[in-house]
Amino acid sequence: MVLPSSNLRATSSMAYPVSLSSLHHHPNNHHACFPPSKANHDNTHKPMESPKISRRSLIFLPVPSLLYTSSSFALDDANIPSTSTIDTTITDRIFMDFSVCPSYFRSDRTLGAELATCPDSEPLGRVIFGLYGRLLPLTTANFKTACTSAAYRGTLVHKLLQGQFFVAGRQGPRRDRGEVQPPMGLVRNAESIDPKAFQLRHARPGTLSLCLGQNDDDDDVKLNPNYHNVEFLVTTGPGPCPELDGQNIVFGTVLEGMDVITSIATIPTYKPAERIRFFNDFAQLIGDERAQTARALWDRPLKTVYISDCGELKN
Repeated sequence: MVLPSSNLRATSSMAYPVSLSSLHHHPNNHHACFPPSKANHDNTHKPMESPKISRRSLIFLPVPSLLYTSSSFALDDANIPSTSTIDTTITDRIFMDFSVCPSYFRSDRTLGAELATCPDSEPLGRVIFGLYGRLLPLTTANFKTACTSAAYRGTLVHKLLQGQFFVAGRQGPRRDRGEVQPPMGLVRNAESIDPKAFQLRHARPGTLSLCLGQNDDDDDVKLNPNYHNVEFLVTTGPGPCPELDGQNIVFGTVLEGMDVITSIATIPTYKPAERIRFFNDFAQLIGDERAQTARALWDRPLKTVYISDCGELKN
């Protein structure tokens, strides 16, 4: 039987579903969880100290006890930083102009022509990103270098998961296919293996992050000893993307141009039929390398969206 809450005696880390004082006055109570304190010579009772219970031992507590656990117990994990204490100061402002190239798939397109020279480009608009340079100086520096050196110019938005995010910056030698060639001057990004770099979450639309878990670069590109990851993603909303958390490094946010992000998110994408997905899964299971090549076409926008220009905005 649980006594009224007025008899509860709470400590800074735990509250018990029975009154501790009632346990002192009823030493013969068979339901008492703790032995009664021994009497002093002056026939008084010493106050009983509440035992300190480790956080992990909560799993062994009965359900009624958990109902009376104080809220301070759940916040006692000092290893999980609060997002309000993370320094997300905007140190740099980067712009990207997004456009559509209608003639990209036409048969009369000049062989080997880069997307940056698309003759019938249709502008979608400009997006301005704010970067968290204090929190992630290496990731920010590499992204800014790729933008200011025009390495992202002519880069294809090669993947779009509607209602979630889009990806750009796939690395490779084919500029005519919208691939990126990393510029000189990129630093070795040790933040990609630093747990502190994964503190921020993909909690809202317009989140900019470095692709690690969702990276589409070919294995032979990644195995290059001079490999520098320049692939990035931007969440499009409307909701958060918790499946991206802990896998990709959030290092910036959209400051202006969210309408451009939304317009990109509405573009139809290639969705393979269920039969094709089945055969692709089977081919990948038996080690057919063509399966991965075919899978790279999935979720590709049916319009050729690319970065027509990029650079840094000086304050």
